[in-house]
Amino acid sequence: MSTTPGTPKENTNASTKNADVDVAVSEVWYLKPIMFAGKHTRIITQNFNGPCSFIAICNILILRGNLEILPPGRTTVSYELLSQLVAEYLLRISPDVDISAALSIMPYTLKGMDLNPVFVDAHGFRPQMRRDLGGGEGLELFSHANIPLVHGWLVDPLSPEYEAVQRAGDYDASVNVVAEADHFTQGRLVVDENEAEGSSSGAGSSSHTGKQNDIWTTEERMKVEDAISIRQFLNATQSQLTYHGLFHLASALSPNTLSALFRGSHLSVLYKSVPTKRHPNPILYTLVTDQSFLNEPSVVWEKFGDVDGQSAEFVDSYFIKSAPVGGDYAGETGESTLAAIEAQIAGIHLSGSPDERLARRLQMEEDSKAREIYRRRQRALVEKQQRKAWAEAEKLQKKQKKKEKDCVIM
Repeated sequence: MSTTPGTPKENTNASTKNADVDVAVSEVWYLKPIMFAGKHTRIITQNFNGPCSFIAICNILILRGNLEILPPGRTTVSYELLSQLVAEYLLRISPDVDISAALSIMPYTLKGMDLNPVFVDAHGFRPQMRRDLGGGEGLELFSHANIPLVHGWLVDPLSPEYEAVQRAGDYDASVNVVAEADHFTQGRLVVDENEAEGSSSGAGSSSHTGKQNDIWTTEERMKVEDAISIRQFLNATQSQLTYHGLFHLASALSPNTLSALFRGSHLSVLYKSVPTKRHPNPILYTLVTDQSFLNEPSVVWEKFGDVDGQSAEFVDSYFIKSAPVGGDYAGETGESTLAAIEAQIAGIHLSGSPDERLARRLQMEEDSKAREIYRRRQRALVEKQQRKAWAEAEKLQKKQKKKEKDCVIM
């Protein structure tokens, strides 16, 4: 089966899955102090390829006050300790329920879960039975922990693709429909989206596929037409989020709730704020767990306001727009700020005992590293956006050339 852009499977290689889990179990993650609900707490941060599923579960339990990481002064935490705390919590809240399946799947959350979202239900996930990828048992883990698992990959009821996507139901079934139709048409299911939309039947005007259109049965024609609509929907929603889904989450979730959000083949912590004078309408935020922001105390949450992250805005623990130390502030550029810090590291303006100076020096070095990581990350984001724009432009050119040469398909 061919892979469709926007696949909901988390980044996982089944052949190396067990080895990856063994390595991840021995890892430790840094803790970042924040304020939440008027209390000091510490969230778990993750590296570039960290275990987003497990970390999302733990961070929700931490923010809800279900897990307490001791002693208060520790700066890192291991999977061994966290898994023990999660297991104790599950046993404590469900003493009479068999949670062995949920506990057994916990190590697999370190390197990805096989999630199959339903395109007409924000809370809908159909289980996978492939144990090596964490299927139905993974859903049980969220259920036993009382953690809502949601997504915004919803098809708009007013869109032309709705009926076909609704008939398919979930992601896996949708991919199967496309693969079946592609096989049925002998690999010629390569309709240009604009051509498909221009056809009154939704199935192009001319050319040969596996069988001539005039000898297709009604059922066969419906399968091909559904496949075209489904593929258009999948291609248009590669971020695994739609505005219909985003608006649904914003209106359906209750204020002051924490959920595990599936988006972009990852899980993150989603929070709907409580109305305030500053923000009378509740806002959706996602918890920032990127380790590159470990030493950026004002970067805690990110506003969740569009499907592609173009209007992303960081806020602090009090949901006030953040001012990262790694960026421009108080009229100073990031470079000049870094130069001043490096001067301090060299010994200028340092005072106090030798131990105090050493502690301050080490902290400044850590801050300097964090700012450099932040700048690199911003440059990487810009380069990624540029590559995406170039790719889209190249794709458009190819489509235009194709239209000039022929008008293929059903």
